[in-house]
Amino acid sequence: MNIYRVGGSVRDRLLDIRSQDNDWVVVGATPADLLAKGFLPVGKSFPVFLHPTTKEEYALARTEKKIGLGYHGFECHFDPTVTLEEDLSRRDLTINAIAETEFGRLIDPYGGQQDLQDKILRHVSPAFVEDPLRVLRVARFMARYAGQGFTVALETIELMRTIVKAKELETLSAERIWIEFHKALSEKTPEAFIQTLRQCGALAVILPEVDALYGVPQPPEHHPEVDTGLHIELVLSQAARLSTDPKVRFAALLHDVGKALTPPQHWPKHHGHEEKGVQLVQNICERLKVPKAFARLARLVAECHGLFYRTFELRAETILKLLYKLDIFRIPEDFPLFLLACQADHLGRTGFEEKPCPQIEQLKRYAEACLAVDPKTVIQPGMTGPQIHQAVFKARLLEIEREKRGYKK
Repeated sequence: MNIYRVGGSVRDRLLDIRSQDNDWVVVGATPADLLAKGFLPVGKSFPVFLHPTTKEEYALARTEKKIGLGYHGFECHFDPTVTLEEDLSRRDLTINAIAETEFGRLIDPYGGQQDLQDKILRHVSPAFVEDPLRVLRVARFMARYAGQGFTVALETIELMRTIVKAKELETLSAERIWIEFHKALSEKTPEAFIQTLRQCGALAVILPEVDALYGVPQPPEHHPEVDTGLHIELVLSQAARLSTDPKVRFAALLHDVGKALTPPQHWPKHHGHEEKGVQLVQNICERLKVPKAFARLARLVAECHGLFYRTFELRAETILKLLYKLDIFRIPEDFPLFLLACQADHLGRTGFEEKPCPQIEQLKRYAEACLAVDPKTVIQPGMTGPQIHQAVFKARLLEIEREKRGYKK
């Protein structure tokens, strides 16, 4: 029995990145051998065990054979004769196919160290095309490493296109897609995830609503970058700079999807794109089974970011209705996230990266004025539900009007 550290922990150590998870592969052993040493079985389709003390995963060396469509369409083979090199050959990228002995010696049969040095994401073997999930994984690795100068090898991009053309992506479950999507949104450069998916044609399958934004022009006086797809990438980049919360980044990604529905004869203007985008956001969230908190914020940003920009022009009643729509009285924690997504939209334009966004502080002041109203002080005995709502509404409206007069002074 020989045990090797493999995968991400080896890769990250070579990149001088702290890794919290260790994965191990066991060569020359049977399930009975590991059970006899106290390991706990957890694998369903192939033998994976938890170490009795560290609880880290140990997998028996195995090979796989493609027998059907999709992520689960594999037949797994394992026995003591499977070599380390055979096990590593089934992995996705060369940088993930490096093993390390207990004495620190690296075993790198597929050139992963050189690709790390050259900052290239490259497939291990032609068997890469057998697993459609690898398209999303490569794009996610780009979201993690693009800031360090990594690129995807052209031949790997071609294999990703082959997967897309074979319609293998359609076999992935919504839950599995969202797992990769969520991880990518949490990385340092999530816009690279979108760029990579588009490069291989996968964006049109996974997020056709976003893919449709490329080539759609916007008014150059407000959007010097002109192309809406490019704007989305810039906004997502700014959202990642402003916040680590993936909900903010998801909302930033989808805020302008309604512009794809503007008839070309109306370009470059997009009147009413906010309302049009709400249903598209809803469709995306239902299709990908997005968590409710993500979906709620994305819908609010898509629908209300236009009003946000008009903060200084809006009537007091319109401002209050906006705050009610943002649900600041019941879910106040969403309000700062909404503002961050709108700020990312403001900054995500060529030449606007350092321009101030005064709407943020002004809308905060309106919100603070409304939240300072104690409903108990305006409710009179005998009031019914609608009367209570109207009385509180009027009290909050009065505070906004006072704030507006203060601003005008």
